[in-house]
Amino acid sequence: MRLLHLTDRLSERGGADWHLLGVLAQLARRHDVLLAHGRADGSAAAPCPAAVVPALGAADAVAAPELDALAAAFRPDLVHVHNVMNPAALAWAAARGAVATVQDHRAFCPGRGKLTRADAPCAAPMSAAVCAPCFDDEAYFRRLLAVTTARRDALARMRRVVVLSAYMRRELLAVGLDPAAVAVVPPVVPGLAPGAAPAGPPCVLFLGRLVAAKGVRDAVTAWQRAGVALPLVIAGAGPERARLGAAPGLELLGWVPHARLAGVYRRARALVFPSRWQEPFGIAGLEAVTLGVPVAAWASGGVAEWHPGPGLAAWGDHDGLAAALRDVIGRPAAAPAGFDANALMRRLEAVYAAALAA
Repeated sequence: MRLLHLTDRLSERGGADWHLLGVLAQLARRHDVLLAHGRADGSAAAPCPAAVVPALGAADAVAAPELDALAAAFRPDLVHVHNVMNPAALAWAAARGAVATVQDHRAFCPGRGKLTRADAPCAAPMSAAVCAPCFDDEAYFRRLLAVTTARRDALARMRRVVVLSAYMRRELLAVGLDPAAVAVVPPVVPGLAPGAAPAGPPCVLFLGRLVAAKGVRDAVTAWQRAGVALPLVIAGAGPERARLGAAPGLELLGWVPHARLAGVYRRARALVFPSRWQEPFGIAGLEAVTLGVPVAAWASGGVAEWHPGPGLAAWGDHDGLAAALRDVIGRPAAAPAGFDANALMRRLEAVYAAALAA
């Protein structure tokens, strides 16, 4: 099968990027695969042939001429879209009967990832009345709602939509997508060396973008309340770093290349994972338990689908998360079932077959 994959960027700086690279590496062993991306940040090499289409990384540029030329040269059997937010590019893909993977909330929430302005989980489907209170600037809100709606409408015209969790499937059905068209295919865990040596002394680990939605300050609070005799190592970059200060026992690594992550996980006695937004899946948590590292987490979005407990606390409960952290330290995690790469690729290929038959 000839598969043309579209994405906004070639990178390894986030869970969505790691997932895409893992999928491409698996598919390139089985099919003729070409990746078109809007830009590359130099952090990752594509595991298949790649081409640059700048409009894929733009907010609203017209992508059709470049994509038409690429498709005419490659002649794909199927187009698969990942992380493209440009409505024009999504519309082009939908018109070609594409499959789309939805990695986050930007096609059904114009705000902060299903998190209200009052920092509470949002369970209501997107609408002008529901979403307006999260914004101060009416004009900005209307523009963002319009582009989010355009993305949702393009997804609704795709032959099939893939999500990583049942939570994300429920969210897409709530905004009108056809249940028969939305399939759950969990992520592959890519490129972690199971025999890596620990990259430092024992610690509690937080890994992720340093933004409020990922709960980095909540991780610090839970670690402090847990009172464990281990430092908190924070691996990641983002605007919240400047607000973390220099608390005793806090170690800031900055962004860590994926090739070195296994060693960072290996030094951790637990991963603390308090996603404040509704987590689409939580690939870092799955990576941790795959390497035997237990996870203390909030029950956020799709987290419970790979984390059966112990160590799962109610969303927003800092004391509960602290207790979960104390409880899981010293308990090696068992890798959850259902994440075998070959089995997951067969599930994805079944989605492709259904799309081609539609």
